[in-house]
Amino acid sequence: MSELINSFLFLVAVLDPIGSVPVYLEATKDFDKKHKKKIAVRASFIAFMILLAFIVIGQFFLEGMSITLDAFRISGGLILFLFSLTMIFGESKPESEKQLITDYKHVTIFPIAIPSIASPGAIMSVVILTDNHIYTIEQQIVTTLLVALVVFLTALILLAAVAVQKRIGDYGIIIISKVMGLILASYAVQNILSGLKNFFMSVK
Repeated sequence: MSELINSFLFLVAVLDPIGSVPVYLEATKDFDKKHKKKIAVRASFIAFMILLAFIVIGQFFLEGMSITLDAFRISGGLILFLFSLTMIFGESKPESEKQLITDYKHVTIFPIAIPSIASPGAIMSVVILTDNHIYTIEQQIVTTLLVALVVFLTALILLAAVAVQKRIGDYGIIIISKVMGLILASYAVQNILSGLKNFFMSVK
């Protein structure tokens, strides 16, 4: 049960639903309420399908390139760690992703679905959490359901984005996003350490 809660909290940290609120509000500022709701639902669905695709085929690509589990955990951890550093020390997720908006008429896929919801860190995370060498099919299904739950939660937050921003404020959202980055950094370091430990044990 504790592992389930840990996975859920980790997915919340890496998807950072609250951090997507300012991006969504900026991207949909020219739309009426009806279209804003449609965009929130569609973007969340597309983001989930992208993550699901990597859950299903990500492992096959790795194995096809003869990448060992330890190498993947170390490299994946490094990428997640660098990603988390941008969340902590760089421009906040909302501000950096707002700058990606160039076409306000087509914002559902880019930047709301990707990279705001299905970020590079989120994609890397779901691949790590569903590794065939570590987790059973049942565990991978549970993780996929957790991903769906977090994306659903994200959709609900986006549907209530105006109220969320008024209640928390821009600074509150930035602070939450940076805390999520800190949690992600801790998980990334744990993956690197586990990969290195297993590698040196196998060498012996």
